[in-house]
Amino acid sequence: MSAPQKLPIQQVLIAGAFIVTLSMGIRHGFGLWLQPITQAQGWTRENFAFALAIQNFAWGFFGIFAGMLADRFGAFKVIVGGAVLYALGLFGMALSTTPLTFALTTGVLIGAAQAGTTYAVIYGVIGRNVSAEKRSWAMGVAAAAGSFGQFLMVPTEGFLISSFGWQQALLMLAAAVMLIAPLAYFLREPGFGGVNTPKREQSILEALREAFAYPSFQLLMAGYFVCGFQVVFIGVHMPSYLKDKGMSPEIASYALALIGLFNVFGTYAAGSLGQRMAKKHILAFIYFARAVAITVFLLAPLSPISVFIFASVMGTLWLSTVPPTNAVVAQIFGVAHLSMLGGFVFFSHQVGSFMGVWLGGLLYDKTGSYDIVWYISIALGIFAGLVNLPVRETAILRRAKAA
Repeated sequence: MSAPQKLPIQQVLIAGAFIVTLSMGIRHGFGLWLQPITQAQGWTRENFAFALAIQNFAWGFFGIFAGMLADRFGAFKVIVGGAVLYALGLFGMALSTTPLTFALTTGVLIGAAQAGTTYAVIYGVIGRNVSAEKRSWAMGVAAAAGSFGQFLMVPTEGFLISSFGWQQALLMLAAAVMLIAPLAYFLREPGFGGVNTPKREQSILEALREAFAYPSFQLLMAGYFVCGFQVVFIGVHMPSYLKDKGMSPEIASYALALIGLFNVFGTYAAGSLGQRMAKKHILAFIYFARAVAITVFLLAPLSPISVFIFASVMGTLWLSTVPPTNAVVAQIFGVAHLSMLGGFVFFSHQVGSFMGVWLGGLLYDKTGSYDIVWYISIALGIFAGLVNLPVRETAILRRAKAA
């Protein structure tokens, strides 16, 4: 059976970049809604944080199945369905009047939408259509696009909130996110979902048994848990942390935008370096550097300059874990089940995200401070740096099946 025709690399990167820019860019600004929504609805910060924790968990959970569907039928249908769910979730986020409905719309719906419109699905398309020699670089380009989305969308969302109110801003974003659907057309892969669907050497269960029995896969999942904990805690709670310290909301918006801007360079650099050096060393450096950056930020006198420096450094390290982690998975196991296996690794990331955002709200309500969660983030960064060092990046050896 002939191999399916590949899409042009430029088409894959441009369409994937725009999709990730919208999907990731919008969700990076959700921390700006914490205080407007909780004050308007009379909710606690834990109510808001729990909904975002559910969102991150749902994103990871549904990402596994979105990856399976994309590997089997191609990415196009999965991305279109994700765009529709995203619009419905933002609409529900604007109109929810109870913590339960807020958790169902902001949490479950938007989480499921992100599963179908972000990295696991997009990286599956890249893995199938870009040669191994350029794969890490291409994943870096896609991750950099998500970072640019944060740089572009966070100030835009802050402007929409201040100009039109938080509810109208969400409804506008619900309309904007539907632009993902026509962009998905350019990621339609010939040969998927029909009689020409390529045959795989392994079934889904065989691929899962192989991956979960492989120690390096387990170590990558452990490291990615920490990545999720750190970035979502900071992304959601840092605006409120800074306001508690007497800083204006504009400082927080600029800080999140700087994270997005410098993440463009960090993710692209990580993807490019992954073509020339061991990816496990890149990952270990990123996690150790995060622990150092958070420690210095907490010890230094707090000022707008220190916030902007911290945001720039963390931005460089923000999603730079994404290209090397997914490239290692592809390098070890191949690309036939890349979206699914990437979805399982990302599920670990999202469990960490759940813990980071929820503990941030819970411990703040209990203690009146974010200090404990900052300390946990430092310890986890050291742990993640250590567990990535033993990862083996070479392709796994499989026995040939009997005829």
